[in-house]
Amino acid sequence: MDLLTLLLENKLEDTLHFPPTIKSSWLAEGILQLLPQETPQEIPQEIPQETPQERSQKRKTDTLIISAGIHGNETVPVEILIQLLAQLAQGTLPLQHNLLLIFGNLPAMREGKRYLDHDLNRMFGGRHQNFPLGNETSRAIELESIIRKFFSEPAVMASKRHRHLDLHTAIRGSCHEQFALLPYQAREYAADFLQWLEDSDLDAVVFHNSPGGTFSHFTSEHFNTDSCTLEIGKALPFGQNDLIRFSNITAALQDLIAGSFSIKRYKSALKRYRVVDAIIKQDNSFQLHIPEDTKNFTELPEGFEIASQQNQSWKITSPANFILFPNASVAIGLRAGLLLAQLT
Repeated sequence: MDLLTLLLENKLEDTLHFPPTIKSSWLAEGILQLLPQETPQEIPQEIPQETPQERSQKRKTDTLIISAGIHGNETVPVEILIQLLAQLAQGTLPLQHNLLLIFGNLPAMREGKRYLDHDLNRMFGGRHQNFPLGNETSRAIELESIIRKFFSEPAVMASKRHRHLDLHTAIRGSCHEQFALLPYQAREYAADFLQWLEDSDLDAVVFHNSPGGTFSHFTSEHFNTDSCTLEIGKALPFGQNDLIRFSNITAALQDLIAGSFSIKRYKSALKRYRVVDAIIKQDNSFQLHIPEDTKNFTELPEGFEIASQQNQSWKITSPANFILFPNASVAIGLRAGLLLAQLT
């Protein structure tokens, strides 16, 4: 039986085993902690008083979180994460860093739905309190608790660099098929993390301009993690994805896990954008004045009225000429689109 089937049937925990160089712990359903372990031959016998934390620092061990399936119908990231998990278990992918693998919304995955009650990726940082109790609120509470516990692990506390890649796919087509969204943060974005995104052969990077309830914003804000939401491809049912199209992302994640530096950029220059404004749906009069098949990163003409609702409208004003995530069917109070400016 393949690992994806085992995951969806909640049998993965009893089936998956790892080599002695990896200490594995299931922290909850779909949440697996993997810590690199030295074999007895590797442990320096001449300094037995050295702690695991000190050895971790000498090995330059970082901390890495990779999450997928926060939206249950976004299947490419789940299949990529399953692939990485199989390689770790088989010993073909070495583990250099403390690793937390998260399959986010398993009930929604089983139903092939984005979510069952409410959007999980709007609930982090305590925002789940603003939603009725349900599948996603329970999972948001659980994920926040486990992330806090993970960052209190001695080996994790000893690491100097923390990264979180939250893998998603877009609902609609995109002028840039693979792109990253960096959460708003007051501190500077780490240069080596930006370089990793560039080397990963992504098409674009978007910088947020305000805090939000996403998983990546939560880890960035509360744990000073180099975090991003990675959007790769379009939402399709399990089994219908051509993973070869996303081999660059898979290779980049393998690079991070193994602590190697083998990836390099082949595409043309990475495009960069910043969020200028968010279109928020406030009532049922809300309308988007663009075709339903409008792609992400479509450039719109100056002065065009892109959206309206009672007593409010949004018009395109330079330099914010690009639309991202247009969606008129979101719940009231949520974002129906972002207006972007391209950075030169």
